[in-house]
Amino acid sequence: MAEEDYGCFVDWTQMGDLAKSSGASELDVKDPVELKKLARQGHWSKNHKLRAQVYQQLIKAIPCRTVTPDAEVYRDIMGDDTGKKPLSSIPLPDFVDGSAVPHYCLKADAVTAVHRVISCLAEQFPDISHCPALPVMTALLLHFSANEAQCFEHVSRLLACNEPGQRFVDQTFLAYESSCMTFGDLANKYCPAAHKLIVATAPDVVEVYSDWQRWVLGDLPFSHVARVLDVFLVEGYKVLYRVALALLKFYRKQKAGGGTQQSEGQKQESAGVKAEIQAFVKAISSYITPDKLLEKAFSIRLFSRKEITLLQLTNEKSLQQKGITVKQKRRNVQLALNPDTFSSEVVSAKEMKDIWSWIPERFALCEPQLLFTTSTHGCSLNRFYAHVEGYEPTLLLIRTCKSDVCGAFLSTDWEERKRGGNKLSFFGTGECFIFRLKPEMERYEWVVIRHPELASTVKAQSSEDPAEDEAPPDKQNSDGNSLPVERPASDPSDRLSPFLSARHFHLNSRNTSMFMAGNFDSIIVGGGEGNALYIDSELNHGRTARCTTFDNPPLCSTESFQVALLEVWGFKDTMASDR
Repeated sequence: MAEEDYGCFVDWTQMGDLAKSSGASELDVKDPVELKKLARQGHWSKNHKLRAQVYQQLIKAIPCRTVTPDAEVYRDIMGDDTGKKPLSSIPLPDFVDGSAVPHYCLKADAVTAVHRVISCLAEQFPDISHCPALPVMTALLLHFSANEAQCFEHVSRLLACNEPGQRFVDQTFLAYESSCMTFGDLANKYCPAAHKLIVATAPDVVEVYSDWQRWVLGDLPFSHVARVLDVFLVEGYKVLYRVALALLKFYRKQKAGGGTQQSEGQKQESAGVKAEIQAFVKAISSYITPDKLLEKAFSIRLFSRKEITLLQLTNEKSLQQKGITVKQKRRNVQLALNPDTFSSEVVSAKEMKDIWSWIPERFALCEPQLLFTTSTHGCSLNRFYAHVEGYEPTLLLIRTCKSDVCGAFLSTDWEERKRGGNKLSFFGTGECFIFRLKPEMERYEWVVIRHPELASTVKAQSSEDPAEDEAPPDKQNSDGNSLPVERPASDPSDRLSPFLSARHFHLNSRNTSMFMAGNFDSIIVGGGEGNALYIDSELNHGRTARCTTFDNPPLCSTESFQVALLEVWGFKDTMASDR
């Protein structure tokens, strides 16, 4: 009887093996760590009734606003007899942005029920302005609900969650768009091979990544998305990032294995790349089981939820500064770098586009602005500082007399160096990276990104997130040979680049956070056991070596080099100039 109650909206003929209940039939676990473990193992995934009961338990435990609509509110508004209005009479609200209701093995009239629930949600949550995931989330939870009112209450609690740093569904365009930018940042850092493939094949990478939520909530087959939901209700929004990154990795692997990977110069329409990924995800059952997908997702060593939330907020702030708070026609990111007008004596337009694909997403719509070049401004460190101070971030490009080309993305204003007085001290954040383009292209990021075991977030094992999968903190130690690391101001909220700030991490050595430094006689990028780049006061001679911060080899063919040309580029906000 209870089984039928929880499956009254399900078309069991479409459920396949999921129609057979097996495994555990009850769950009496309250400990968050144990729940997380069981969710990942799929403890309740083979028993529909148990799954529905666990979902109910998990959703009721979500901290919510004091006044959160419940099942009784739905019954009062819609009545016990909803009249089974035809589908066409209950259109979905505009804020779902054209997202359709997925069938997910539901009966035909259950799709109409989803429309009814969403129409009631729209009335009760008037602040929702952009929520493409709502039809998917409602259809999923209706699948495991005994009636429409129960489904309404469950979705309401997800929407009304007020736990600090936690959310389940994006409800504004600002939140949605910043999540797309955040996914792009994460793909850039944690899926470099897949990201390189997208950059090589799609003219507009941002457009491709704008579908990332749809891959998980919409394109995945029901058997896979249900397993994602198992973990999502326990661990929250971060799970969506993990699964989408895993899908991107599998997509790249399939493209490479099938011998269909595009060559670097062979691009196709961004819409074509989006369609390819969508087709791959929809057919993923032929390649990858749900458990294999989750295994891949949780093998990715992401930073903590706190750090990802910080990046999300930074991207939101960037969008607000550009005036992008409501949906508008997307600008092609590649137009920010016009090959007809771009001119550099160090790199070509194509090479600059490659570098642009590495920068954080919130600067993707900025166009390069030449701030300083030795060919025009001369070889003077004082003039270097005079032209680049006040700009954040900046891009340093160097061509040597032996035609090596290298450089660095520097997250922080060079004016920060003054806080150390005349003493050379390091500053910057883990968004800094170094690279070389010739003799071969390679990027080297903060060593902690590639080796999270070197650090853990401060208070990662907090009471509100005890199960976060981060490495344990190492004891800090000092290195007598290290330059001092400049400490940030106590209130960094107005900085453009708080993400990956060293203050958020217990580092095993200060050498792992020596990003950039400068004084009257040199500029330095990367420190610890050597400098990735050292340039003298005449901007004429330089050195490059392995450093601990970026764990890089020397960036040039010889460790000592003579500078033929040095350029510094800023990031011009084209959105602001258009208004």
